[in-house]
Amino acid sequence: MYDAEISRANPASIVFLIDQSSSMRAPMPDTVKSKQLVVAEAINRMLRELIIRCGRGIDEIWDFFHVAVIGYGATVGPVLGGPLAGRDLVPTSALAQGRLRSMQLRRTDPLPDGTTTTHVAEVPIWLEAAAAGGTPMCEAFRYAHRVLDRWVSEYPGSFPPIVLNLTDGESTDGDPAGPAQQLRSLGTNDGRVLLFNLHISSEFAVPTSYPSTDAGLPPMGAKLFSMSDTLPSDMRDTAADLGLQVGPGARGFVFNASMSSVMLFLNVGTP
Repeated sequence: MYDAEISRANPASIVFLIDQSSSMRAPMPDTVKSKQLVVAEAINRMLRELIIRCGRGIDEIWDFFHVAVIGYGATVGPVLGGPLAGRDLVPTSALAQGRLRSMQLRRTDPLPDGTTTTHVAEVPIWLEAAAAGGTPMCEAFRYAHRVLDRWVSEYPGSFPPIVLNLTDGESTDGDPAGPAQQLRSLGTNDGRVLLFNLHISSEFAVPTSYPSTDAGLPPMGAKLFSMSDTLPSDMRDTAADLGLQVGPGARGFVFNASMSSVMLFLNVGTP
């Protein structure tokens, strides 16, 4: 299980659930940037990486992935901007053509001789930072369930959908365990939906990354842990390649994440 080959005939589905509640305005502990901005930057980088993975030849993008970015805060629904506004799952070829805007950043990169070079890089933007309202996590899981219920019926031979939930607080619309379990009950012939959770910290605290038990976690951490799936072997290998220590039974769960661990979480959780 969890070994189906990803192809254009059998693409993979990735759903990003983004907490956009008002508390996401607070800064991350290791930077002056707000949590909402750090998450938006990380998601934009990951969308760009997914497109690069699908590149075949000059300006040719194959649809290996169908991607949804769903925000939950004042409202619940798709949050990609520009020509993709209002759309749920979007194939990577449409994603490549549907950026909201581009931003120019000055970058300094090291050279082999120890010197550096500075250049201007164009960074594509699909998602703008946002933060308002409560944390309707239950409705976010229900929304993802509706989207993926249709998708698994259309692509039964595909790698199971992956849902990456990034949040900084507790659900404000009830206990999310039930809706999360309903979401995880969906699947393809290759296995059930994989749900991974990342808690974004506002405090200087040592992160708990990919644990096998909930020992030592506070109640909210234990709740998110219980809602997180075990990492398949390929994802454990990816985590090890990224320098992370993961053992048998490790779950796709990070508590008190720092800015750097947000991007690591996204890289581990995508096939």
